[in-house]
Amino acid sequence: MPPPLRCTSSLPSTCVKQLCRAGQSTRSFSTTPRQDQRITRNRRQLFRWLGSQGQNFLNPLNGSTNYLGAYNAQGQLKRVVEAAAEAERKKKKEEGKANEPANSSASESGESEEAKEFKGEIPPETTRDLTPFPLNKSFVSQPVLSDDLREEIWKRVMQDGKSVRVVSAELGVEMSRVGAVVRLKEIEKEWEQTGRPLAKPYHEAVMSMLPKTPYDPTGRTNAKPHESINDLPVHRKTGTQIFHPTSESRHFTREDAAKVFDERLLPADLRVPHPELAEMHKDYKAGLSQEERQQRQMERDEIAERKRQRAEAKKAKKEAAVKKVDTGRVEFRFTEISVDAAGKDGRGFKGVGWRYGHPHMDRSRGTVKIPTSVE
Repeated sequence: MPPPLRCTSSLPSTCVKQLCRAGQSTRSFSTTPRQDQRITRNRRQLFRWLGSQGQNFLNPLNGSTNYLGAYNAQGQLKRVVEAAAEAERKKKKEEGKANEPANSSASESGESEEAKEFKGEIPPETTRDLTPFPLNKSFVSQPVLSDDLREEIWKRVMQDGKSVRVVSAELGVEMSRVGAVVRLKEIEKEWEQTGRPLAKPYHEAVMSMLPKTPYDPTGRTNAKPHESINDLPVHRKTGTQIFHPTSESRHFTREDAAKVFDERLLPADLRVPHPELAEMHKDYKAGLSQEERQQRQMERDEIAERKRQRAEAKKAKKEAAVKKVDTGRVEFRFTEISVDAAGKDGRGFKGVGWRYGHPHMDRSRGTVKIPTSVE
């Protein structure tokens, strides 16, 4: 703003009036508004989004996910609008006011009125509602284990004494996940006993916004399991592409395919996490009745249980044979050993010092280290 001018009587009256008027003017040199006074298009769109879709994230729904892909441009839950439209169509059919079903592509105002009139429960989420990023439709949020299901996994393993394999087959959760749940629950319960604080509010807030797999007290989860539990792990021996010629009259089985990759590689039926499920499916394909399949499965379970008990007894016997001396700082363990355990050449794996004390044969002079024949 220019400095004010003082009016003097030595100038003509017209000039004095012009100078005084110019000095009293408050007009700025620039007509462009300041940055904080400007309302750009992006700013208007931001406040429009905050007033429509943004309100759903300020006040999230209880017992439902809250992802961007679940809402339309007006901030309405898509599945609620569709459920309201479906309820309106059924109502019109019952009243006989419309012979044809209402068009699914209704106007936005009509959808809004129908959504307001819809008083039923919120429909369950679909794949479309589980997309956190609207521009990436391929990314779908996967469900997590609910608190009740994780507690039941820990109870069956630690209190009931069931194996990880059995609990995995009963609840439809992968064995590695069952083991991780048990370990984390043990840490959680140890912290509760020692009085360490837990992030309960954060846990509840995150769990309220994620899809969950609930626990069904009848013994199974929902009709759809939490995840696939019998996927075949990729063995490093099977990573090579092999063209193996065989006759058409020969029945080439999975055992033959395993032998092609490696002589010691087990077939796919035995390398899956749950080979007992493969055996049950074989019995089903063989046309056995439900009672016969159950009887065979019970026999296989008994054999597996006896093997497990023998392995545990062997491990306990071996552990009992070790003499332990605890000094408070360290624990010394002494195992009885026989001198004959080393074998005639002194290199038996049951002997003491078989991993050290003797140099490997590949360091001896004159030793042939390349194959001399092909068999």
